[in-house]
Amino acid sequence: MQEVVFRSDMTVELVKHAASDADVIWAARVSTIGEQSRAEIDAEPDRSAGLINFLMRDRHGTPFEHSSMTFYVQAPIFVFREFMRHRTFSYNEESGRYRQLDPVFYVPGPDRPLVQTGKPGAYEFTSGTAAQHALVNETFRECCNQAYAAYAQMLDAGVAREVARGVLPLSLYSSMYATCNPRALMNFLALRTRRPGAAFPSFPQREIEMVAEKMEAEWAALMPITYAAFERNGRVCP
Repeated sequence: MQEVVFRSDMTVELVKHAASDADVIWAARVSTIGEQSRAEIDAEPDRSAGLINFLMRDRHGTPFEHSSMTFYVQAPIFVFREFMRHRTFSYNEESGRYRQLDPVFYVPGPDRPLVQTGKPGAYEFTSGTAAQHALVNETFRECCNQAYAAYAQMLDAGVAREVARGVLPLSLYSSMYATCNPRALMNFLALRTRRPGAAFPSFPQREIEMVAEKMEAEWAALMPITYAAFERNGRVCP
């Protein structure tokens, strides 16, 4: 059996993109100058930062749909199940029917808050005690080792991969490609990150926020003017 690996981080790589602030400009200006907006494809977006901010502020969203980004993501399966609620993305995930799944599992890191206080819609998380962190770490490792051993035993006995995978926990890492436009990404970030300056507060699970933060950093480097307008206007998806 392969050695079981435990990790607490997320992988996000920008593998392909066609995205720039200029995309927003020429897409928006077709509404007022028609075919002449094609001349704006290579325009200097710095001269049109005000236009981008206006579109963001007044929530004219479609000009932000003309760029594309594809991310490669490795994260626990429970993160992907939240991720795929965002149906404006396109997804392709690795399949446990067609390949043997690697024994890589998530275990919460020492800085992951563990204790929930309050009730749904009005609760906070606190760090937890050293004993609680030790219990979580030990239990995750024990259960995942046992589950993968059972999975490997069934495969060795000739059981189909699609049947044997049923014993594996949601903490198993999976991988996928996720493709989106900036408008879809802004909607994702508005819901899956918690920021003090946001117009509408959000309370995401920490693990999907870790993915969102890495995606946000990649997008901010690609489209800095659009990203600045997103921040300036309360991180609201236009």
